[in-house]
Amino acid sequence: MPDHVSVRVPETRMAVRAAATEDLTSSRERFLRRAIMAGGTLVVGGVVVAGLPRLAASAAQSAAQDAEIFNFALLLEYTQSAFYAEAVERAELTGELLEFATVVAEHERAHVEYLRDALGSEARDEPTTDFGEATADPDAFGAAAVTLEDVAVAAYNGQAGNLTKGALRAAATIISVDARHAAWIRSIVGETPAAQAVDEPLSAEQATARIDETGFLAER
Repeated sequence: MPDHVSVRVPETRMAVRAAATEDLTSSRERFLRRAIMAGGTLVVGGVVVAGLPRLAASAAQSAAQDAEIFNFALLLEYTQSAFYAEAVERAELTGELLEFATVVAEHERAHVEYLRDALGSEARDEPTTDFGEATADPDAFGAAAVTLEDVAVAAYNGQAGNLTKGALRAAATIISVDARHAAWIRSIVGETPAAQAVDEPLSAEQATARIDETGFLAER
C-alpha cells in the first residue's frame, strides 16, 4: 500500500453531506462525550446504556489508512454481493427470502461500485467465492445472510474511529443500510432484529476470521 493514497468519494453519492451539518455532528459528539465522561452511562429513550467506551480518535488517521480500511470493507461487500447475486440467479428461494435476496443483491452491488469508485486504481480484486448450498437452501441461506450482515455491521463499527471525518461520512451511508439488512433478515428467519442496545464492534482481523470460518472465500 503506498504511503499516500487519496480516497475519492463521489460527490453525487455523498447523500450524507445533506443529512448532517458540521454543527450538528459536533453537537452530538459533545453530548456523547459529556455523557460518557460523567460515568459511562447514557439514557436514550428511557433505556440505560452502560459501559460505553470512551471516545477516542486514532492518531494515525490518514488518507492512506482510509484506503486500507475501504479495501477491507470492499472484501466484505464483494462477498455479500456475490452471495446474493448467486442466490437470485439460482432461483431456489421463494417468498420473503427471495424478495430479500433480490433487493439486497442490488444494494450490495451498489456498495461494491461505490467503494471501487472511491478507491480507483487502489481497489482490490474480487475474491473467488464458493457458497455451496447456502445460496439455494432456505435455512442455510437465512443463517448465512444473518452472519454476513452482522459481521459487516460490526466490522464497519470497528473501523469508525480509524477513518478520517470525510471517509467516515461516506462509510456511514453504507453501514446504515447494512444495519437495515441485518434487521430485515433476522426478522424473516425469526430472530430478534435488535437484541441489545449496543453492538460489539469487530476488528478487521476478527471480521476477516468470521468470514473465513464460513468457507465462502475460496481465494482472497
